[in-house]
Amino acid sequence: MSMTSLVHSQLGSQSFSEEHFRLWEIVWKVEKGCWGKLRIGHGGSLCFYSMDITSQAVASEVSSPTPGIKAPALLNKKDKLLANYVPVYVMVPLGVITEDNVLENKDEIVKQLMELKAADVDGIMVDVWWGIIESNGPKQYDWNRYKSLFQVVQDSGLKLQTIMSFHQCGGNVGDIVNVPLPKWVLDIGDSDPDIFYTNRSGTRNTEYLTIGVDNQPLFGGRTAAECYDKYLKAEFKEAATLAGHPEWELPDDAGEYNDVPSSTDFFKSNGTYVSEKGKFFLTWYSNKLLTHGDQILDEANQIFLGCKIKLAAKVSGIHWWYKEDNHAAELTAGYYNLKDRDGYRTIARMMSRHSTSLNFTCLEMRNSKQSEEAKSGPEELVQQVLSAGWREDIEVAGENALPRYDRNDYNQILKNARPNGVNRDDPPKLRMAALTYLRLSSNLLESKNFRIFKTFVRKMHVDQNYCPDPNNYFHPVGSLERSKPTIPIEDLLEATKPMEPFPFDPETDMSVSWAFVVEWLDSVRNKIVSIFR
Repeated sequence: MSMTSLVHSQLGSQSFSEEHFRLWEIVWKVEKGCWGKLRIGHGGSLCFYSMDITSQAVASEVSSPTPGIKAPALLNKKDKLLANYVPVYVMVPLGVITEDNVLENKDEIVKQLMELKAADVDGIMVDVWWGIIESNGPKQYDWNRYKSLFQVVQDSGLKLQTIMSFHQCGGNVGDIVNVPLPKWVLDIGDSDPDIFYTNRSGTRNTEYLTIGVDNQPLFGGRTAAECYDKYLKAEFKEAATLAGHPEWELPDDAGEYNDVPSSTDFFKSNGTYVSEKGKFFLTWYSNKLLTHGDQILDEANQIFLGCKIKLAAKVSGIHWWYKEDNHAAELTAGYYNLKDRDGYRTIARMMSRHSTSLNFTCLEMRNSKQSEEAKSGPEELVQQVLSAGWREDIEVAGENALPRYDRNDYNQILKNARPNGVNRDDPPKLRMAALTYLRLSSNLLESKNFRIFKTFVRKMHVDQNYCPDPNNYFHPVGSLERSKPTIPIEDLLEATKPMEPFPFDPETDMSVSWAFVVEWLDSVRNKIVSIFR
């Protein structure tokens, strides 16, 4: 388990000062009058959303407006439609800044960004890799190439989401971009390999640091932000002893990577996962995720106190085995989610004390496109997680998991973005705060694909033109206030009680497919008119 973080601020004077923040000591100098979001997510990243908005009152979800900020009055038809507007961001290629810290193909990037701007896209997202920025040694940062890229984005008129990614990029079969962790971190791992995630057989995953070293000053005096490393082993043993079971050890009956879960003693019917020992382990394991996220959000809150930003946190879309009683994939990732136990509303409740948005993925996925053998349920999972966020009265945002260009997938995203459709009279009760599309590529910009994508953006914008002021679509953000008091673990765990998710419409009422028919008819009509002329 791990968590990621992001921050939005205004593009302007891009100067950085050092401030202790978990693994990376960094602060974006937030200019007076700017606004933005800080997002914490699964995967190991500290990220900034930078936006080119001047002094504006900005708002959170209509159902839970920021204290002291009034949402705009809905005076006319356009205002009412804008209350349904969902901004769209596009991820740029992973290797836009190379491993050697070079901004390659700048002219091509400029051209592509201008095409996105012409399509009314709200902004772009870029990964900022730890292995690039701090590659030369602890606290030795080089932001020059990223600053150049940010300037290009600002000049294009787009908003910017900057994701500070603490994990390795690529390195697997078929990956064309490879950015490892900083060498000085890997050197620490050579002498203390338990800083990495470790499985029962002792295999280390050097793509990211284990949360077992969250509070271990191993990295130049700093702490870091599969649980068989020595740090998590010791923590589990202490917890089991305090619970009166010093004899309990970490599970050793969950099988191997390629085993079908139901064939293992841990995940089989009436297996270890439903025993007293199994429940204790899974509760401890998932609580580590809660504590990890809560600590990062709390420290981020203190650093950016008073800035016009909004905290947010990302939750992974682990949809494999969702329709199996054991929910094995979710449980091994730290999401203790079963038919009789909600594993996501606890996370949303933890986020609520920081007024945090919940960001989720796999919005485009449909059950019919998944392997029956995997008993995957992405549609039900999305519905459950989004509902968890809304029930805990926090904003919800999301993204697609895989590159997609067809109308059916776009329609699936549109349905999830506004589960009950467009409300033409009042702000909708259920609406996502933003959508980040994966990703900018030559395939996306191909004529047919891009034509469909532009229609998709138009539908996310409720058939309205690009709106530069978030205040007008009910997303003002006030100055960040101090997080509320820590929620006792007992109160967090009350949210494990299952609740029916909010009902979702079977289809979107802003279909990209029907829009294509209208566009085609318009094209035919124009051709006929031109012939007679």
